Amino acid sequence: MINEIRKDAQVRMEKSVESLQTAFAKIRTGRAHPGILDTVMVSYYGSDTPLNQVANVTVEDSRTLALSVFDKSMIQAVEKAILVSDLGLNPATSGTTIRVPMPALTEETRKGYTRQARQEAENARVAIRNIRRDALAQLKDLVKEKEISEDEERRGADEIQKLTDHAVEEADKLLASKETDLMAV
Repeated sequence: MINEIRKDAQVRMEKSVESLQTAFAKIRTGRAHPGILDTVMVSYYGSDTPLNQVANVTVEDSRTLALSVFDKSMIQAVEKAILVSDLGLNPATSGTTIRVPMPALTEETRKGYTRQARQEAENARVAIRNIRRDALAQLKDLVKEKEISEDEERRGADEIQKLTDHAVEEADKLLASKETDLMAV
């Protein structure tokens, strides 16, 4: 029983950390990296398809991404999808290659992105603490139903607290890394 609750809490906390990584990938830094375009969806024959399934994204230099579209008739659709995404990027087509230059970040936008990153990290920490609360409530229910002893509950609560501490530490490490990336000129 306790192991199932612990495993469930661990899986959910890991998903919260993964979700934070995904959120951080959407926050662009001054450098070009293909992960920036992971959230862009392209209308491909009537259905929304992730950009990385219709084009190959590579880093041309530190400030430019190059896209090679697999189906040449899709170049305009890919370009439009990047334009309408909320990333603030302006693609330029040259023949069969789409180049996406990364605009330099001003001090103000760096601070804004840092605030956004801190907010995302705080949301992840809150989600992790909510998972801990749910797991502890499940343990208390087991004690009330006399399925486990209070000592077992205490040991389970200690294990869940260790998982929580580890997940919050991971979130903090990700935030520190993202802040360093954002403030690097």
